[in-house]
Amino acid sequence: MEFSETALVTTERGTTIRSLTPQQIVAHLNRYIIGQDKAKKAVAIALRNRWRRQNVDQSLREEITPNNIIMIGPTGVGKTEIARRLAALASAPFIKVEASKYTEVGYVGRDVESIIRDLLDIAVNMVRSENIEAVREPARRAAEERLLDILLPPPQPSVQHRLGVHVATPEEEQPQEAQAKEVTSGRERTREKLRGRLRMGELDERPVEIDVPQSRLPMLEVFSQQGGLEEMGINIGNVFGGMFPQRTKRRKVRIPEALKLLEQEEAAKLVDMDEVTAEALRRVEQSGIVFIDELDKVAGREAHGGPDVSREGVQRDLLPIVEGTTVATKHGMVKTDHVLFIAAGAFHVSKPSDLIPELQGRFPIRVELDSLSADDFVRILTEPENALIKQYTALLATEGVKLRFTDEAIRRIAEVADEVNGRAENIGARRLHTVLTVLLEDVLFEVPETKRGELTVTKELVDERLSTIIKDDKLSQYVL
Repeated sequence: MEFSETALVTTERGTTIRSLTPQQIVAHLNRYIIGQDKAKKAVAIALRNRWRRQNVDQSLREEITPNNIIMIGPTGVGKTEIARRLAALASAPFIKVEASKYTEVGYVGRDVESIIRDLLDIAVNMVRSENIEAVREPARRAAEERLLDILLPPPQPSVQHRLGVHVATPEEEQPQEAQAKEVTSGRERTREKLRGRLRMGELDERPVEIDVPQSRLPMLEVFSQQGGLEEMGINIGNVFGGMFPQRTKRRKVRIPEALKLLEQEEAAKLVDMDEVTAEALRRVEQSGIVFIDELDKVAGREAHGGPDVSREGVQRDLLPIVEGTTVATKHGMVKTDHVLFIAAGAFHVSKPSDLIPELQGRFPIRVELDSLSADDFVRILTEPENALIKQYTALLATEGVKLRFTDEAIRRIAEVADEVNGRAENIGARRLHTVLTVLLEDVLFEVPETKRGELTVTKELVDERLSTIIKDDKLSQYVL
């Protein structure tokens, strides 16, 4: 099913949402992810419900909350990829976090509210990039004018003129005016010639000196990275930055880099950061997506000490974020009532019912993803737009090598990956990366010293390169 890449609608509140039907969403996901139809269907419905919510009556709109999803399945089956592709398709702020990296309030580590702060930072950068792209042309023109001013500085007034030593008579003014017009006309012609040479790239090797603004003081950066006030939603740069004047640094660079730096500076002047922040807040609140991986790692309720002591505490801290609360950030207050949360985990040891009941209730949609078979691996190697075989073929094409795989070779690679997954840890489609890297290691190392116009990977070559490793259990565990 086809759809328009520009199928975007703008809601009353200014939030842009892609207007796609569930079947169109699934069709898009099918271009990159093999199988997992149940999971694709669930996320497609969740995304479409966002568009539906924006079109219901205002009185009911705030009452409709997203149906959060738990994806259950082993690693490497496509859980993260589904969420990532969904966010890119929706042009929505998206963040992937690991539940095991957070701790209960009172323990050393990051608190769960930092998830929303990070999501808002991502949204601000996203909106800012879009706005900079929108003003790129005027910014480039302004940067070009500044660069021409550097290449052809304006004439300096004479000492007599600056000090007012001599006042011209009316008879003297006329020839002076004519001379000034002639000089100005000559400068304009020279400037236009420089502009033409600049656009033609004839000045690319010429170095120029420009003043570029320096970032805020390093000590503020270090303090910010350590958490501190940033974790409480206070922008340290705004608090202390105004106490120090803006510093610049003179750099000597070539013309193309100077033009790029000046263009970035001019674009920043044209972008209203207050509008950027307001739009980013709207996007996070109305279309933000949070992907919480490894939720099964905090599903236990152990009462003993040690690293697991805060598992249930992390769940309790996650609950208000998922349920809907207001988080203080350096850009403003963020309501999480309509943020879509997609959780994932293998749940080998624990199970979703081991989560605290309140958190279970906030993830009403549960989808189990299927383990991948050898047939799935064959499709993964060949069908997606970003298939691994297509990637390696493109990589070697840059060295002038035409790489080709026979159907029997692809089938054998898939069987090897499936066999190793069955005997060792099952890491899903990620095993294909390892198998292909070992298979093509010599070729990737020898090219371009060893000239090869064409290379055909056959079933026999696959067996020759991998059979010894597969037969040796200890070696296969280390290598594959």
